[in-house]
Amino acid sequence: MNQSLVKETRSGSVQGAWADKAAGIQVFRGVPFAQPPVGELRWRPPAPIKPWRDVKSAEHFGPACYQAFSEDAFVWSRGTFKRSEDCLYLNIWADAEPAEPLPVMVWFHGGAHTGGFAHVELFDGTALTRKGVLVVTVNYRLGPWGFLAHPALSAESDKHSSGNFGLLDKIAALQWVQDNIQAFGGDAANVTIFGQSAGSMSVCALMASPLAQGLFHKAIGQSAACFNRYGRDPSGEERGAMLADYLLPDTATISAEDLRGVSNDQLLKASTDSGWDPGSGLISVDGWVLPEAPQTTFANGKQTKVPVLLGSLANEGIELLALNASLTEADFDTYLETKFGELAAPIKLAYAAERLIGPGLAQRSIETDLFMALPMRQWAEYQAAIDAPSYLYFMDYIPPAYQIYRVDQPNLDLPDGPRSAGAYHSADLAFVFNNVGKSGDFWNDDDFTMADRISDYWTSFAKTGNPNHGEHPSWEPYEAQTHNTMMLNLAGEQRPGALREKIDSLAGAKNALTEHHKN
Repeated sequence: MNQSLVKETRSGSVQGAWADKAAGIQVFRGVPFAQPPVGELRWRPPAPIKPWRDVKSAEHFGPACYQAFSEDAFVWSRGTFKRSEDCLYLNIWADAEPAEPLPVMVWFHGGAHTGGFAHVELFDGTALTRKGVLVVTVNYRLGPWGFLAHPALSAESDKHSSGNFGLLDKIAALQWVQDNIQAFGGDAANVTIFGQSAGSMSVCALMASPLAQGLFHKAIGQSAACFNRYGRDPSGEERGAMLADYLLPDTATISAEDLRGVSNDQLLKASTDSGWDPGSGLISVDGWVLPEAPQTTFANGKQTKVPVLLGSLANEGIELLALNASLTEADFDTYLETKFGELAAPIKLAYAAERLIGPGLAQRSIETDLFMALPMRQWAEYQAAIDAPSYLYFMDYIPPAYQIYRVDQPNLDLPDGPRSAGAYHSADLAFVFNNVGKSGDFWNDDDFTMADRISDYWTSFAKTGNPNHGEHPSWEPYEAQTHNTMMLNLAGEQRPGALREKIDSLAGAKNALTEHHKN
């Protein structure tokens, strides 16, 4: 393969740019993988891209999918940026002259399925590509554009389905990779999907979706699974009807055409004001993309049988989940009894240290572990049960907290210093992409050591399905008997489960409550 910046896709030629010419790393920005989902294509599955004749420039990123701006959101602030309903673009970092087809890593960003985009500096794939992989980052529809379910939308679908358009975008991107990545030097038979937070939920959901079968061969999930939040309205249509009624209160019978006539700004405002957005639980059981709740699919061993690398961080709840500082001991006991019934006592004991600091902290710690550490261990256990290699981690290394998406103004100025937020939600991202040090002056040598180690683990896993790399501590697979967990810290030791007493108590309560509901 020569070093031409022009590559031929099935739809036409694209011209990229050099990301690092000295290292022979090219980047192709803003490559369309589906038609713009606008007008009649709003709230429809992504349509195949139309071919073009001339060479299309892939030198500039496409816009973010439509979403709210965020100016004051702890480390997750994104400021203002170009956004559009026309946003189905992906970005590729590739070696100009690989000796052989490269393993492909396809990234799905986080942001509660309501925010974020694939082309921030944090997700620049140059450093990972230097380690012998090809990196693809993907934009997908967000918020109501990506996840609105409504009876009128389902009625016009030949699958009788609506709601999971953002998941369908990811599936379309993976199909694009199968059809086109060879032209960029990638191996379509060795694709790893990886994502964090809502992106990790999506990885989990794709493993449960029959539509994604065969489109990837390994999976990495960082800080969120897809086993929670399927309650009274699993299809999401009740919430969707509530949003539609809020938008169009004077319309007796709301049609899909009525909904498509709503402006982006109206839709954005209403999705928040109406109570439609329940946090990050926007993925629905639509009967097509997800025929059943993912937990059921995994529990029955019907998920995709691929190697997985999974884990969470020590302080995920900081600023992510609310802290009720005024919670009393009596309130905490009521919370435990309401949530766990007769199994409240062992959980209260497991979180005794947090309770001594404050009942509110204990409550947030429990909710954090129910949301993060427990489901990630469950996910590993489900894969191990079908003989798919599983590698579980727990990151307690403490990096600086900063505005991770704002390379131009990273400082947060925390009262107790940049390392006072612990291993917070999203603290792993700069390490995974080996982009430590790109913004701010708060990094140290240990940060660079950890970034090199973590990115080596991730890229080794993408290459072989095994994260082990000769220069770093050995990482043994997860087993249900031992709950083997790699601690991502400087020592790099393995333990028989991080937070073992806590997660065992929560798992025992969850299993008992599940059996109770069955009976």
